[in-house]
Amino acid sequence: MAEFCKQFNEASENLYEKGTPVGVKLSAFSDRTFKFDVRSPPTSYLILKAAGMEKGPAQPSPERASGYITPEAVYEIAKMKQKDEMRWHLPLEGVAKSVVGTARSMGVRVREAQDEADAEEEKK
Repeated sequence: MAEFCKQFNEASENLYEKGTPVGVKLSAFSDRTFKFDVRSPPTSYLILKAAGMEKGPAQPSPERASGYITPEAVYEIAKMKQKDEMRWHLPLEGVAKSVVGTARSMGVRVREAQDEADAEEEKK
């Protein structure tokens, strides 16, 4: 176990910021050896970070958005998620649609940056 922790820390220290949750696929063998694969952070974490939110709403509303991200942020998240083992064969557009769907289920909307200024004025 200590050996895994040591190797995991070495493998993941340059990938993401410290404290970022990541997925790990761990294969342990009967001869006490192991192999692991560090995956990207959860999509929901990346969406919240891009939206500047600490946590999502307790009950997301389809009528009212709790946060916003730009199409560029969706593209960056999709590029990061496409590198995962199970998504390498999917087109970037398909992964981006998945990111948008996850954002929508969290109450986060996708819109252009200039639309954000308009929305701020609507709130006033």
